[in-house]
Amino acid sequence: MGEERVERRLAAILAGDVVGYSRLMGLDEEGTLAALKGHRRELVDPKIKEHRGRIVKLTGDGILVEFASVVDAVRCAVDIQRGMAERNAEVPAERRIEFRIGLNLGDIIIDDKDIYGDGVNIAARLEALAELGGICVSRVVRDQVRDKLDFSFADMGEQQVKNIARPIRTHRILLGAESVEPLEVVAAVAPSLRPAAQRPSIAVLPFANMSGDAEQEYFSEGITEDIITNLSRNRAFFVISRSTSFTYKGPAVDVGKVARELGVRYVLEGSVRRAGNRVRITAQLIDAQTGHHLWADRYDRELADVFAVQDEIAQNIAGAIAPGIISAEVQHAQRKDPSQLDAWDRAVRAHWHIRRFTECDLAEARRLLEEAIALDPTNSMALADLAFARHFEAVFGWGDRPVESHARLGEAARKAVAADDSDAMAHTSLAIFDLFSGRHEEARRRLHRALDLDPNSMYARGYLGVSHAFGGDCDAALPNLEEAMRLSPRGPLLIIWHLAKGWAALNTERYDDAIEFATLAAEANSEFPDIYAVLAAANGQLGRAAGARAALDQLLQRMPALTASDPRLDRPFARVADRERFLEGLRKAGMPA
Repeated sequence: MGEERVERRLAAILAGDVVGYSRLMGLDEEGTLAALKGHRRELVDPKIKEHRGRIVKLTGDGILVEFASVVDAVRCAVDIQRGMAERNAEVPAERRIEFRIGLNLGDIIIDDKDIYGDGVNIAARLEALAELGGICVSRVVRDQVRDKLDFSFADMGEQQVKNIARPIRTHRILLGAESVEPLEVVAAVAPSLRPAAQRPSIAVLPFANMSGDAEQEYFSEGITEDIITNLSRNRAFFVISRSTSFTYKGPAVDVGKVARELGVRYVLEGSVRRAGNRVRITAQLIDAQTGHHLWADRYDRELADVFAVQDEIAQNIAGAIAPGIISAEVQHAQRKDPSQLDAWDRAVRAHWHIRRFTECDLAEARRLLEEAIALDPTNSMALADLAFARHFEAVFGWGDRPVESHARLGEAARKAVAADDSDAMAHTSLAIFDLFSGRHEEARRRLHRALDLDPNSMYARGYLGVSHAFGGDCDAALPNLEEAMRLSPRGPLLIIWHLAKGWAALNTERYDDAIEFATLAAEANSEFPDIYAVLAAANGQLGRAAGARAALDQLLQRMPALTASDPRLDRPFARVADRERFLEGLRKAGMPA
């Protein structure tokens, strides 16, 4: 007989335990046990389920959880620790139940639902290294999520841990005041002492011609000039002019020296190599303060039309690096002392909060943005993002009454456009107001205006797709939504674009497609309520009772006491039949009339 095959798989492993559990049990055995069960029942277990984890085993004060996705594992750990901090706020320090968590990604062995192997052992060792209420992760976890999640990490160096031969490079996730906890209000600070807003600045160095052919110099220069032009259309950045950037043309450019001399935070450099009728372009974005590469890519093309290739590559590069800069700015702002935050820092921190799409995050974003606008009333990005936050508060009934939140959305959007009529983001926020006010054509005209200002605006391109989705034109919606995804394939607005494809399919009675798109939206961000509205309606129309009921339960968790006549279900359908079909699907799913 052959040997029994061992089942293995790659998994993210979370190991957690209670700090000082024996001491707590000695103080109050029954009370500690009851409190621990309450934390698990009300916070820990629901968060594990929400992030698609599997509890492998409980060991008194410890827990071992397996995740298929390392992103889900990190989100779950952060949510648990932040939730515990809130639950402990009013508890005396000596009575608090506080967790340490370790996270690793590695190969595991599965035996009768239990898991074994170095991947598990390292997670347990990392948990022992974690601080009180903290999270310690391996290098591979940090590397896997650093471009997908906007959490900051502190390097703890290499750690030699028990029963593991090699040292483990470890990092801790920055939580609390180190990261994104609420800031102290600075309204009382004298205006002369408030830090000025600092937009990120970038220099695009001349792309090096690596072809060995002086006649190809025009192509590398053309790529550089087009990238500068495209980036300059994004009002969030200050871009060094072409004439200044080109003074650094030549071999062996010192990026750090360029950044110091020009006073920029970011530098883009690249090269062009042509051979026959093919060209290879490489580009890399560098954070000049740390020397870290934030983004890099390579483009190989046939040169059937030189100018078309030049335009395409320049647009791709400009579109790709803009989200990278914003992500880096968020991390810079999160690491700053609250007393040193300027209007820009507050705006980018709020930018991150909004795109988590939870009620608490939107409230925190609104607070930060109102502070930013008080410091800088002409900050069009802050005003546009305030409009965006107000939009979701109106749609989901969070904050003020929906009609009041919608009116404040319009007020903030108009102020954003007045502050900077050349800002594509500002025009897009006003287009969202028009769209959700039922003015579809006016919204599209404004979105086209935004795209004229910035053809690389993923925000405007995506909302053009949203407008067509609710207009019932699936064929027009999908290409715009797919282009928005191409412009920012890992951005936090993927949830919106996937979901809009779901709305487009639902409105054209392609219910299986609607379910597929909404499921992809849930993978991008499972908190967004409308995911479950689309899933419930589509499953309801297909007569799939179990799927419809499960989706409806998720929707009602996020929007309690919802009925089919609730104004919180108002969406900008251009056709009455689409709205009726949506509500009919919800009623078939079991939603009360």
